[in-house]
Amino acid sequence: MEAPERLRPYTVSELTAELKILLEDVYPAVWLEAEISNLRQPASGHMYFTLKDAGAQIRGVMFRGRNLRLRFQLEDGLAVLVHGTLTIYEPRGEYQIVVESMEPKGVGALQLAFEQLKARLAKEGLFDEARKRAIPLLPRRIGIVTSPTGAALRDILQVLERRFATVDLLIHPVAVQGDQAAPEIEAALDALNLRGDVEVIILARGGGSLEDLWAFNEERVARAIARSKIPVVSAIGHETDFTIADFVADLRAPTPSAAAEMVIARKGEIAQRLDDLWARLLGVVEHQVAVTRQQVVAFERQLRLLNPTERIRVQRERLAELLRALEAEMEVRLLRWQGALQAAAGKLDALSPLAILARGYSLTRRLPDLTVLREAAGAPAGTEVLVTLARGALVCGVKETRE
Repeated sequence: MEAPERLRPYTVSELTAELKILLEDVYPAVWLEAEISNLRQPASGHMYFTLKDAGAQIRGVMFRGRNLRLRFQLEDGLAVLVHGTLTIYEPRGEYQIVVESMEPKGVGALQLAFEQLKARLAKEGLFDEARKRAIPLLPRRIGIVTSPTGAALRDILQVLERRFATVDLLIHPVAVQGDQAAPEIEAALDALNLRGDVEVIILARGGGSLEDLWAFNEERVARAIARSKIPVVSAIGHETDFTIADFVADLRAPTPSAAAEMVIARKGEIAQRLDDLWARLLGVVEHQVAVTRQQVVAFERQLRLLNPTERIRVQRERLAELLRALEAEMEVRLLRWQGALQAAAGKLDALSPLAILARGYSLTRRLPDLTVLREAAGAPAGTEVLVTLARGALVCGVKETRE
């Protein structure tokens, strides 16, 4: 006798399908607090794990499209908060949660990602002092990687103008916040290294939150700094802000302004250094003259004691030879020291902006804001400009511009 329709037995597939629908309807979205274990990350990019507490556990899966958004790395034993939907994996009849988002419990995702990357790169030796290079005393060309509209760039330019206006600057504009910031910073560092004429790089950004500064905590930026053949000075945020870039860079500056002061010496400091060298040179010469005079006095005393005419004549001749040799040696040394001093003074004079103007160059600034013009597009027809020459200056009006 055939059983009534309502008493017909379920197949396993039918029962599982109905339970799956029921479970998804009752729990469309849930938050779970749990600990990760049995983490697996196959080549597909999906992540499979178990979420457990002291009394129970549930299977979890986070598909590739979702886990690519994670800032931190999953690991067994990590306490997390997950958000997702409950479902049943029908082939095995197991209920599981499909995770849509996840964050670490007790600490922010960005802070955890920062600590994880910091520990990993430190273990690789990227923070070691032994691999960091010295900053050149007086670089001829400085590369600056920053936002072209940010306050950091203005601060750097003001300091460099005040300290040594003739240094060449190569500004590589980049985004310093957002998804495109890290790739652009990495590309800028690599591009400056390919030029071959940049002696130091300043990587700068103004202050902000951990999220605002996150581009400078990206691994790709850290590795670009590490492989740079040019010394890199990091100037990210305020003095209390620390990023991964600060730890990898050859020198960390507390602010962008401080970075500019660190990479170049003042003209006055160089002049003082030359004065000190000249003073030391004079001191050495005076000491040698005093020693020689003492020797002469000693010789004369010996001559008076020995008294025989022939000995006196021989000693006088010897004394005369010693004096001639001394004078010749002093003259040679003075000429050598004078040449070295003139060469140092020539180098300093070559770096002077007045020397550049004396060779026929001029400095053109737009009136009335005195902005330095580097291209014709900055002064359209009708603009008044101030042209500074080696002697004097001209106030001119622009009739037309040409490329």
